[in-house]
Amino acid sequence: MIKAVIFDMDGLMIDTEKLLLKYWLKAAHVYGYAMTREHVLGIRSLAAKYAIPKLQEELGADFDYYKVRTLRIQLMNEHIERFGVEEKPGLGLLLDYLKERGYLTAVATATDWERTKRYLGSIGRLSYFDEIVCAPMVEHGKPAPDIYLEAAARLKMAPVQCMALEDSPNGILSAYRAGMCPIMVPDLSEPDEDTAKLLYRCVADLSEVIDLLEDI
Repeated sequence: MIKAVIFDMDGLMIDTEKLLLKYWLKAAHVYGYAMTREHVLGIRSLAAKYAIPKLQEELGADFDYYKVRTLRIQLMNEHIERFGVEEKPGLGLLLDYLKERGYLTAVATATDWERTKRYLGSIGRLSYFDEIVCAPMVEHGKPAPDIYLEAAARLKMAPVQCMALEDSPNGILSAYRAGMCPIMVPDLSEPDEDTAKLLYRCVADLSEVIDLLEDI
């Protein structure tokens, strides 16, 4: 029986994946790297320890991940400071439903605590969550299961009692490895064949998660 719902953040609750895509590409191109959309999609929710060798294999051994990432963060922060962030469709409906029904909630995100707090606070959703776990709080980031296991432990729930909501293949793999019920809400891409095998369901937006909880 599902008693807790654990949320990814970027691309799931807030519409920032399009910004990550835009500014990864812009930052990489500033430094002369031929990064493409496919390269960025491949590292969504991927911890640096996994993203670095992947990108160096694809773009060359001289790819300076941290240099590019630093500029990407700067450019993205400037955009968000000017325009803010938008929440994804159905988020409010789902969070209100979970609160009314007594479900526990947590965030499991690759984003650091300060930005997580700032983003969720800016859309008035920070107080909806019982726990927030960010990648720097665990030893291994996504697609390892650590972040989801930590979230479940903080909620005092067994992983099997938790539904995990994700928009990326790396996030789904993390939740699946943790033994949770993985739900994908696609953002920039639909699940590929390998990801589809790991899913309990794939839904169009967060409001549809309510029907899944009603049926389980």
